[in-house]
Amino acid sequence: MADVIETGAGKAHRLRELREFLMSRRARVSPTEAGLPDGGARRRTPGLRREEVAVLAGVGASWYQWLEQGRDISVSPQVLDSVARVLRLSNAERRHLYVLAGLNPPAPEPAADHGCEGLRRLIDAWMPYPAHLMDAYYNCVMYNEAAGWVLGMRPENTQNCIVDFFTDSMYRSRSHSWERNARTIVAQFRAAYSSRPDDEGFRDVLSRLHAASPEFTALWERRDIQDAGVIRKELDHPLVGLLCVESTALKVPARPDLTVVLHTPLDEENTAGKLEWLASPEGRRGAMYPVAG
Repeated sequence: MADVIETGAGKAHRLRELREFLMSRRARVSPTEAGLPDGGARRRTPGLRREEVAVLAGVGASWYQWLEQGRDISVSPQVLDSVARVLRLSNAERRHLYVLAGLNPPAPEPAADHGCEGLRRLIDAWMPYPAHLMDAYYNCVMYNEAAGWVLGMRPENTQNCIVDFFTDSMYRSRSHSWERNARTIVAQFRAAYSSRPDDEGFRDVLSRLHAASPEFTALWERRDIQDAGVIRKELDHPLVGLLCVESTALKVPARPDLTVVLHTPLDEENTAGKLEWLASPEGRRGAMYPVAG
């Protein structure tokens, strides 16, 4: 919001929405839910009173009244978080409150009620094409069978996608696009790292990479930056020959800490047909060794 030039009409609409949103959220929280005695008295309006929200949030009653009236006042993230806590806002509602108040919303938080079961079904449904799931530090959370046959993902690896890219000799021997993709992958990792420079998880992965791969270090020192996106991969599978796929990294709104990486066959080298054969009973019998890529 801070970087967007807001028109007068847009601001007026936003403040009206802020007023209506706060009133609706306040009305749904009972005194008992907020930890207050209801006293058995009949209330003119449902939910909490403005003064009660102010006291519970630790802000002035007049200030909260102005906020709920949609007045153009200064707000801070700390105060909005206190109001969100009192009004029992969900993660999505808290972010919405920030936007209505004219602040940049915080990063989405993982939803506690959204596990990985649906994501497992997603990557399994992507068969016979490779797919895997990784966290913010490129740790592999799960992968489907095709990712094992084609990308060489297997239990004995480090289970970190970028570390394995630079240290798995099988992967490198099968990849025709290794040098080109190495530059892209390091640039993408630097972009992710630069947004969280004090994160110990990123520092640990970076330390492992420097210790394991001089090639990574040389690319890292180029200081190239690139957003995550589509990468073309050319892989030499010992059973079916050359495979040409396109990997796409997708963020998961319900789990912002995770990324789904889907590999789509390109219209070259009969890649789709080869992947389908590898998933067939005949192909499974022939796939005695994991193949990198």
